Amino acid sequence: MTKVLVTGGAGYVGSVSAEAFLEAGHDVVVLDDLTTGHRSAVPQGARLHVGSYGDSATVTRLLATENVEAILHCAARSLVGESIEDPARYFRDNVAGGITLLEAAREVGVDRVVFSSTAAVYGVPDATPITEDAPLRPINPYGETKRAFEGALLWYARAYGTRSVTLRYFNVAGATHALGEDHDPETHLIPAIFGAIEAGRPVTVFGGDYPTPDGTCVRDYIHVADLADAHLRAIEATARDDERTARGAVICNLGNGGGFSNLEVLAAAERVVGHTIPHEIGPRRTGDPPVLVASAARAGEILGWRPHRPSLDEIVGSAWTWRQGHRGGYSD
Repeated sequence: MTKVLVTGGAGYVGSVSAEAFLEAGHDVVVLDDLTTGHRSAVPQGARLHVGSYGDSATVTRLLATENVEAILHCAARSLVGESIEDPARYFRDNVAGGITLLEAAREVGVDRVVFSSTAAVYGVPDATPITEDAPLRPINPYGETKRAFEGALLWYARAYGTRSVTLRYFNVAGATHALGEDHDPETHLIPAIFGAIEAGRPVTVFGGDYPTPDGTCVRDYIHVADLADAHLRAIEATARDDERTARGAVICNLGNGGGFSNLEVLAAAERVVGHTIPHEIGPRRTGDPPVLVASAARAGEILGWRPHRPSLDEIVGSAWTWRQGHRGGYSD
C-alpha cells in the first residue's frame, strides 16, 4: 500500500484516478481548492483537504502530517481559450504553483511524482501518430505551461533524484459508474453534446474547414477509466526499487492510437441516445490543431498499459449513462 496525494482529486480525472487507487488498496489523500472540482466527486475512502497546491505552507504541512509517499499531480488550469486571454494566470498556477509543490515535496522527502500532462505540448505535429520524441511546439499558453513543468521534472530527476512519470494524454472522456464529467464552463465535446440535447439547442462544432476528411478536428479519445489505470501503473513505476524510473523521468503518451473527427463523435452520440442531434458549424477555436492522435507504444512497453475500452460508442455511452443518473451534474 502506498499513501498517495492526488492534487485536483475533486475534479474529473483526479477523482476517477483516486477511485482506482482506492480499489487497488492504496491510501488516498486529496488536495483541491474546489474552484472547479466538486466535494461530492471525492470517492468514499479518500480524505479531502481543501487548499491550493501553490500554497507552500499548506502543502508542506499536508505532505508531512499525512506521511505522503507519492504524488499524482492532476490539478491545473486547463482551458485553452482562457490561457490565451490570461497567460499570467496559467504560468502562475501551472508553473509557479507546480514548482511550489515540487519544493514542498523535496523538503519533506517525497520523491515520487506522476504528472498529468497533455498532447497540447506538441502543438501542430509534423506527423501522426505522435511519438514522445516529436518536437514540442505548443501553440497556446496552456500547452506551454505543461511543457515547462515537464522540463522541471526532467531536471529534478537529474539533480535531486525525483522519480517521475509524465503522461501526455489526449482527449479524455467517458465515466465510471459513480464518477463523470461536470465542468462549468464545458469545453469538451462529448458533455457539450449532451448539454445541448438537454437544453434543446443545436450542438456547435467548432471549425468545418480543417484539412481532415470531413473538415472537422480529429482527436484521439481515451476512456477516463483507462487513464486512471495508467496513473495507477505509473505510481507503481516510481517505487524506489523499480528500475523503470531509476535513471530519470519517464514520459509516455496515452491514447487509442486512432482518431475520431468531431462529426464522428456526434454520430456516436446519436447512436447512443437513439435520435438525430441537430448541429451547426461554428468558427474555429483559437489554438486548436487539426489532428492530434497518439502513439501509445511506449506506455505499453514501459508501463504494460493498453486501453481496455477503445470503442468510441463505449466511451460516449458510459458518459451518457452517468449523465442520465446525474441530471445537472454533481450536487455541489
